[in-house]
Amino acid sequence: MFCYLFEFRVRAGAEARFEAAYGADGPWVALFRRSPEYLGTELGRDTADARRYLTIDRWTSRAACLDFRERVRAEFDAIDRECELLTESERHLGDFDLRR
Repeated sequence: MFCYLFEFRVRAGAEARFEAAYGADGPWVALFRRSPEYLGTELGRDTADARRYLTIDRWTSRAACLDFRERVRAEFDAIDRECELLTESERHLGDFDLRR
């Protein structure tokens, strides 16, 4: 299994909209669900800093993830531009192969 992690600093007052965008019923998950290789997204909110969030997107493999993103590049970029308005910063924490 492959996953990638992002850390976000959300603009004050945009927390609910951010959670809606990145949560289970948001546009990111709706887009990713179009791929049978997508395994799910976890959204976490820092317990000490209510404007700091973490996302973990899980896929069957890195290749499957990259292939899907390339196929939906225009839609991916459009959602990304829209969601940038909700955040002060976004940081890619890394890509990981998960071991069981």
